[in-house]
Amino acid sequence: MQDGMMSKMMMAMMALILLIGVMYAAQGVRMHAQVPVEEARFNQLQGQYFSQAKAVRDAAETNSELSQQLVRLQQYPSQLLELKLVGVGRILTGIFVVLVGIMIALVMMPNRLKKAIRG
Repeated sequence: MQDGMMSKMMMAMMALILLIGVMYAAQGVRMHAQVPVEEARFNQLQGQYFSQAKAVRDAAETNSELSQQLVRLQQYPSQLLELKLVGVGRILTGIFVVLVGIMIALVMMPNRLKKAIRG
């Protein structure tokens, strides 16, 4: 009875580990899928800003729409970099967690096989 309970606990733990790994990988993939959308917005914002004459851009007052547009332009590259790098990090973390789960299963396999053979 106790062996069956222990087996169910191990299976639940393995399922939880694999679920966590898949969730991390899915978050990373979702972040990477968001990058092209954000890059398109960035390019559109650049086009709107730089379509203005240089004299108009330079003469923009503080807190005007044009100066706020410049601030958004300056912040976008770091946001895109964060999406890319954190996305890759989450994907790799998810893969690592899944591989650890597989390793645990492989390490447990000889013991389970020994118990099955002894009956």
